Amino acid sequence: MSTIHWTETNTPRSARWHSESSTPPPSRVVGADDRMKADAAHRLACEGTALLWQGDFHNARQLLHAMGRRIDRKPPRPGDGPADSFHLHRRARSHRARVLGRLLVLLEDDYRLNLRRAPDARQACTEAYGPPSGPTAVSLTELLGVIGAHQWRTKGVEVPALDARIHPHYGVFSPVRGEYVDLVAHAPLPAPAARRAGRRTAFDLGTGTGVLAAVLARRGIDHVVATDINPRALACARENVRRLHLTERIDIAPPGLFPEGRAELVVCNPPWIPARPTSTVEQGVYDPGGSMLRDFLDGLAAHLEPGGEGWLILSDLAEHLGLRTRAELLAGIKAAGLRVVDRTGTRPRHPRARDTADPLHAARTAEVTSLWRLAGT
Repeated sequence: MSTIHWTETNTPRSARWHSESSTPPPSRVVGADDRMKADAAHRLACEGTALLWQGDFHNARQLLHAMGRRIDRKPPRPGDGPADSFHLHRRARSHRARVLGRLLVLLEDDYRLNLRRAPDARQACTEAYGPPSGPTAVSLTELLGVIGAHQWRTKGVEVPALDARIHPHYGVFSPVRGEYVDLVAHAPLPAPAARRAGRRTAFDLGTGTGVLAAVLARRGIDHVVATDINPRALACARENVRRLHLTERIDIAPPGLFPEGRAELVVCNPPWIPARPTSTVEQGVYDPGGSMLRDFLDGLAAHLEPGGEGWLILSDLAEHLGLRTRAELLAGIKAAGLRVVDRTGTRPRHPRARDTADPLHAARTAEVTSLWRLAGT
């Protein structure tokens, strides 16, 4: 267990340190309150000093925004090409997260925040971290993410393809980009599933919230096996399946990629960007080296029933960023003993696609999300 140490009214103090992004505990921690100026806070954080907040909670949020504005005064320079620009952008985002992550708050034994005007974060922290285990220091940015995740979990995300809401958990990718869900909702089911009188089976690999497993079950698939390597995702999917009254049709498998056996349909929506994630939530977007995509393609043929199909849902944003080529994707499909039956694409509808201030705007405006229908050769 990592700890942080600081001095408060000439008394040495310590607390357990927790970071979802595996950031090591800061070696130097000083107290900070409402008297702390943004310039001083920014300078100390850039030098590696963590600030343990002991003032008003709303003032801490304002200080965080002020520090962010100071960081943003020096945007990353344009790269020599799309891939270089992407890496410089990621480096700048990492620096920003590292500096802002040095503004800390202390959670008491029961996850209570002993700060003026602080929200009640106990339920949100219990959902994200599990039962409390003593005073714990976390970054304010992480805590705000935990609180925001609790609000999304409570409210849910409307999914028109289900005519219902999906409730994401902390650390599980939320289905706010509905275009990939619509692709699965409207793609033609493989012929064996359409004509076979017996039980039709599908696998949903990397299920996340369970949204695609639910769509497949609602489309008439009798038995869907949902998998994920993230225990949080499995718990989230299990809860959503129960909310949607689909427990008799959807099984949540133990952690892993492929379950045992074969299916007429295997669906996979892997992270789209072959780069290293820097936070828990980013694991739904970034896949180091494209390992999940490669593992899906390499294992697909061995898990398909005769005449079955694999559906790969993949954005081509990585291609526009120069991180992967279409030729590399097609070569991976061919090397896995697969062929392309069909491909259906759609343009993204999320707000970032229209944000001209986004450093990756040129790539996002060209992005197409596709459902690749794959079959054995």
